[in-house]
Amino acid sequence: MSTIPVAVQQIPLVDLKAQQREIQDVVDAGLAEIFESTAFIGGKAVTEFENAYAGFLGAEHCVGVGNGTDALELALRACGIGPGDEVILPANTFIATAEAVSRVGAIVVPVDVDRRYLLIDPSAVAQAVTARTRAIMPVHLFGQTAFVEQLEPIAAACGAVIIEDAAQSQGAKRFGRSAGTLGLAAGTSFYPGKNLGAAGDAGAVLSNNEELAERVRMLSAHGSREKYRHEAVGVNSRLDAVQAVVLSAKLAHLAAWNELRSQAAARYRLLLEGESAITLPLQAKGNDDVWHLYVVRLPERDRVLEELNAAGIGAGIHYPTPVHLTEAFAHLGHGPGSFPVAEQAAQQILSLPIYPHITDEQQQRIADCLSASVGTIPKTRSASV
Repeated sequence: MSTIPVAVQQIPLVDLKAQQREIQDVVDAGLAEIFESTAFIGGKAVTEFENAYAGFLGAEHCVGVGNGTDALELALRACGIGPGDEVILPANTFIATAEAVSRVGAIVVPVDVDRRYLLIDPSAVAQAVTARTRAIMPVHLFGQTAFVEQLEPIAAACGAVIIEDAAQSQGAKRFGRSAGTLGLAAGTSFYPGKNLGAAGDAGAVLSNNEELAERVRMLSAHGSREKYRHEAVGVNSRLDAVQAVVLSAKLAHLAAWNELRSQAAARYRLLLEGESAITLPLQAKGNDDVWHLYVVRLPERDRVLEELNAAGIGAGIHYPTPVHLTEAFAHLGHGPGSFPVAEQAAQQILSLPIYPHITDEQQQRIADCLSASVGTIPKTRSASV
């Protein structure tokens, strides 16, 4: 029995237990079949999920892999990106985006983001293009879809491909087209906390190009299309059947769960729109966002975060350090001030709990605690838009 007083009952950033309760019977039945057949690698469960997820997005091909970082790396390799090539990506993203580029030997070229949505800035991309630019990698951050249609002419002019990082946008759309289907290829992650999450690490590469998809599948299986015949030096990165069972069970609920996230986002706006010190997230014209994260911006973020956490509210930061300021990518030579919008955002962003099963009461409590905390911020120090 919990000893936490009612006033400080924990509200998690993501409630995976509620999701699991909703799908437990289906997962149990699917796992029983897997363990009875011992078809742990590949097989019916994986094929069924790949086909179902491709259909959900309107993609021609889905290749399940071990995790989202591998998905991006394999997409890059399948597109022929390698040593000496430059790949442009936003400075404010999880490090996996840049890691995948480094792992194929290519050069990470970070650029700044727009002030309103914190998505990759097409004008900054255009300025960063060189003769060595081979790929542009937009990140569909927070459940939004990046403005890929503005990147297409830039890519076409320099002969680059567009590879989407769709790890946070499962089900999101831009002008009716699904994130993950807008470039030549896309990598996504099914890390447990994603809108569509596995019971461990998992990922997938999406493409409408059959040859590219088949190359990804070959590279992900030790460079082999048939046993003991190896065409290339590949990796061992395959979606296992146990994760496919969990993902298929959750996929059946994903559209409804995304709608509940949208309702929760709308509720936050109603609860918080009167707080002048808080900049609330906006949905871009043409976007149908899936609210993987609900990210507000405010001054004195660290103090506010500490007070929310002390009150039992699982708020977080996505992400506290832009890629170019991490130790891992210090060699790029971009110091503080290189990408001011991303750097300022990193000091102000705060992710509030959001998930399909969050209740009105929980959101009211979060809003009340947040309002009380920001109430001590001087009015002249409101967050930048």
